[in-house]
Amino acid sequence: MNITDKKADRITQLPPYLFAELDRKKEEVQKKGMDIIDLGVGDPDLPTPEHIVAKMKESVANPDYHTYPSYAGMPDFRRAVAGWYERRFGVHLNPETEVLALIGSKEGIAHMPLAFINPGDVGLYASPGYPVYRTGIQFAGGIPHAVSLLEKNAFLPDLEAIPKDVARKAKLFFLNYPNNPTGAVAERDFFESLVDYARENEIIICHDAPYTEMSYDGYRPMSFLEVEGAREVGIEFHSLSKTYRMTGWRLGFAVGNAEAVGALGKVKSNIDSGAFEAVQAAGIEALTGDQACVEEMRATYQGRRDLMVRALNAMGLSVASPKATFYLWITVPAGYTSAAFATKVLEETGIVITPGNGFGPEGEGYVRMALTVSEDRLKEAIERLKNLAF
Repeated sequence: MNITDKKADRITQLPPYLFAELDRKKEEVQKKGMDIIDLGVGDPDLPTPEHIVAKMKESVANPDYHTYPSYAGMPDFRRAVAGWYERRFGVHLNPETEVLALIGSKEGIAHMPLAFINPGDVGLYASPGYPVYRTGIQFAGGIPHAVSLLEKNAFLPDLEAIPKDVARKAKLFFLNYPNNPTGAVAERDFFESLVDYARENEIIICHDAPYTEMSYDGYRPMSFLEVEGAREVGIEFHSLSKTYRMTGWRLGFAVGNAEAVGALGKVKSNIDSGAFEAVQAAGIEALTGDQACVEEMRATYQGRRDLMVRALNAMGLSVASPKATFYLWITVPAGYTSAAFATKVLEETGIVITPGNGFGPEGEGYVRMALTVSEDRLKEAIERLKNLAF
């Protein structure tokens, strides 16, 4: 039997997952003996703070956490999330109906379309953007429609440019600020216009916000839910991965409109059995404990950002200094595509960067660099790039 012929269309129609393809190319270069500096995947290199690890060690030995967890998340974890939102954004959430624990925000984002998209429905997603937005819509049988983020618009979507007939058919709109991959940020006036747009077109806003705490120079990104009326039309996804350097722990949460949160929870209760409660206990410690680790994280990445932005611009690569995220969105030199330039950099310098078109066709003309190695390694990367002819 030919198993390939049995694969579902939703699998055969998928492009290779961006970061899996990067790993393949990286392995090819490594086999040639080249030392790799990986600035491709946004995986924090800083260890999880010690007080969170200590709580996990304590919790994993507790037999009460060895049974099946609650589908929606431990009540104490959901209360910790609600308390964090109140302190950080001034947003009051009902932990019983407006907070849902996730096995990482990626899982919740991928499952959200299953709750609302019927085959043939349209799902809007910002592009360039996290590939899971498009994939989630497609897996649910929906029609993904890209909404372009252009530099001339500060990488904010032009809502009026979305065709009216498309908007009328759309059920969901995925977008993300502070933005991956561009590093752009959104302010209150944009979110207010987004709420108006969602009301007018009866679209559920799915705002992906894992980078709100990774910000610099005193800038504090806002939550979409701070805007009046946002909770009527939307849901926000957050994660402990970037803020507390817990990427491998797989813990996040969705908050906002109770019906949207409940529908996502119903999908999850039929697909997974919830997050390991020992991890949730560690998550409570992260959200309610000493936040000095967050300030230290900001200081570390701000130093790396400043180092690389200065160096890249000095060598003729155009890049703006982002207010948030640990990504640099770099304009590709004339004469290169995104993929061609990323391949050249990898093969000639051993530095992994991500071609912008991997985040959607609208990312063509850019590459993304993640500041996920030490300053010493970044300085080495700078020296290698200085010898790159482009």
